[in-house]
Amino acid sequence: MQNIELKDLVVDSLEDMKAIEVQCLDVSAQSDFADFMFVAGGSSNRHVRAVAQSVIENAKQEGVVPLGVEGMESGDWVLIDLVDVVVHVMLPDTRVFYDLERLWSLSPSSTTSIG
Repeated sequence: MQNIELKDLVVDSLEDMKAIEVQCLDVSAQSDFADFMFVAGGSSNRHVRAVAQSVIENAKQEGVVPLGVEGMESGDWVLIDLVDVVVHVMLPDTRVFYDLERLWSLSPSSTTSIG
């Protein structure tokens, strides 16, 4: 699966599960490990886990097995590594604390709001 198709699959999965404030960051110029990074929110630990599980299941249905998944136990922050696409699903307080969008210092033109 091409990384653009995988990006679209992730967008659809996040939107279907009503993820909050979804951001797609084009990190291809800053990173060797991924082309796109998603940062999305969930309203509770259960919602974060459900959103992450949806991304994982939809990727697997398309033949993309995650390299790794971290944080499903607690549900505060789930990281899904889909090789060229990395997905972070976080509780609001966790997202504010780590502020990944700022950390990556991306210009507004490199950041796309979804939904």
